Order: sequence, then C-alpha cells, then structure tokens
Amino acid sequence: MKRYVLSVVFFVCVSSTVADYVADDEPDTQLRLPEGAKVRLGKIGKGDISEIAYSPDGTQLAVAGSAGIWLYDADTGEELSRLTGHTGSVRSVSFSPDGTTLASGSWDATDATVRLWGVSTGTLKATLIGHTDRVSSVSFSPDGTTLASGSWDATVRLWDVATATHKATFTGHTGSVSSVSFSPDGQTLASGSLDATVRLWYVAPARHKASLTGHTGSVWSVSFSPDGTTLASGDDATVCLWDVATITHKATLTGHTGPVGSVSFSPDGTTLASGSWDRTVRFWDAATATHKATLTGDPGSVYSVFSPDGTTLASGSKDGTVWLWILAPPKKRTRTPQR
Repeated sequence: MKRYVLSVVFFVCVSSTVADYVADDEPDTQLRLPEGAKVRLGKIGKGDISEIAYSPDGTQLAVAGSAGIWLYDADTGEELSRLTGHTGSVRSVSFSPDGTTLASGSWDATDATVRLWGVSTGTLKATLIGHTDRVSSVSFSPDGTTLASGSWDATVRLWDVATATHKATFTGHTGSVSSVSFSPDGQTLASGSLDATVRLWYVAPARHKASLTGHTGSVWSVSFSPDGTTLASGDDATVCLWDVATITHKATLTGHTGPVGSVSFSPDGTTLASGSWDRTVRFWDAATATHKATLTGDPGSVYSVFSPDGTTLASGSKDGTVWLWILAPPKKRTRTPQR
C-alpha cells in the first residue's frame, strides 16, 4: 500500500502543570501546555474536516471530510491509507471496539449510505442502505455488535454489524439527527437533533426512553461520560450536562460564540472538551461544570476528541488542518493486531 507523510510543524509552549492551562477567570487566554509539550499541526489539504476518531489502541487516526476518509499514524503523522467509494462528503467515522472495522456515514450524491471498512486492508466490507437523506453520524455499540446511524431524514437506525442488516429504526425527532452516542453499557442510545432536543432510546427492545428539552438551538453533538452517569450535548453556543439516571438537567456551560460541533469526555471522566465553530476548544471540569482552559489558534471550525489514554487531544477544522495537542507525556501502548 502506497504511503505518504503528513507535513508536521512543531510548537513548544511552557507552563508548570497540566492543571495550569488557564485560570478560570481568564477564559480568552491561549492554552499554555506543560513544559516540553509539543503541538503538532498538519495541513492535509483535502477539504474540510467533519470528524476525527482515534482507534481504540490510540495508534491510528481516522479523518473524515469533504474529500473522503484518510487513516494516519497517530504518532508520526504518516498517511497509512485512503478509503474510497463514497460519492459525497463523509460526515462521521467510528472505529469498532476491536479496531478492525471503521464505519463511515456520508452525504453521498445518489444515495445516503453507511459503509463498513476493513482497517488493515482499507477495503469495503459492506454498504448499509436505508436512510433517505444524508447520514451525519455513526457510532458502534461498546460490544461492537451494533452500529447506530443518524440522518437528516430525522431518524436513527440500528444495524447488525455481523450481517450488515437493518435491526430497528427510531422515529420521533422533527429535525435532522446530527449526532448519536451509545452509553458505556450499550443499553441506551442518545441522539441530538436540529429540533433542539436530545432523545434517549432503549437499544433492546428498541423503543423511546426519554426526551431532554432545554436547548434553545440545534443540538450538534452528544456524548456519554465514561461511567455513563452524565450526558453532554452541545448546541448553537452552549453545552448542557444531563443526569442520565434521573433524566434531569445538571448544568449549562457558556462561553462559546458559535455552534458546538463536538463534545468529548476525557477517559477518566474528569474533563469535558468542547470544539466549536468559533475556532476554539474549551476544557470544562465535569464535576463542577466550570471552565478550565481554552485552546485557540485554529483558523477554522473545530472538532475535537481525546486519545484513548487521555494524553492527547486531536482537533480538526474546515480548512483541512489537524492539530494534535499533547496534554501529558504519552503512555507506552501496545498496538492492536489487525485482522
């Protein structure tokens, strides 16, 4: 397989500890990283970036955008492969829990499809057809047996991964579904919609569980905390935190000035990162719902996600750049065997 090297530029900023990103009363201050930390900037120049996903072992990055899907080595920035076949902008990617399969959702020109790819081979495994409008979000269940997809047709679909067949369809949203996320135990699915609501669904048997109202604008992103007790959702300028057990609102996080395209909890659940079209990533204390830090400097809209070990945050923007923010010394890791 032909490989290319992603151009990378290194920057170094100095501070004392990871906790000292910025003071809570300095919301507009540039993030200052720990001593010796590096920020890697890659200009991939392949259209706008819609989503970035880490492989479960943290060794690969899948980058989805208007020009397709690319896989990169998360350590070196080397381009490993390009996955081709979609005929429209790819809006979402998700690795299976074992890292062997990548799912993608696209705004294909002729039909709205979800595709499953072999990560090691870069080849198409299956095409899932059923949505009647653009697919905006895909997410694997924790056990890897089920894939969820959200679409502009205002529905959420569940698919059997092994057989590549349709399992269930959730209806009820009155606007496009922008984001889907499984709870850590796999029993609940959350969906965010441009109808300004978040809905919770029982996975088996498939049925509606609850509707979360309170957002004043379109909901662009949803994500469960690692322990499953909290759900984060981002709308046109704010992030809401919800108590999953009681189905109640916990807090509203303000500070962004544009739509929040991504919300991501750190692996230990203590920190929430929100990426916004206002070109910033904000860090929040998940327990106290207070602002901790702000990343600035990206010239385009920002989407962000933590690495599986929590030492790195990857962010991407509509100008085709990928930033890797090194938050702590990398941990030694073992690469997952590919099948």
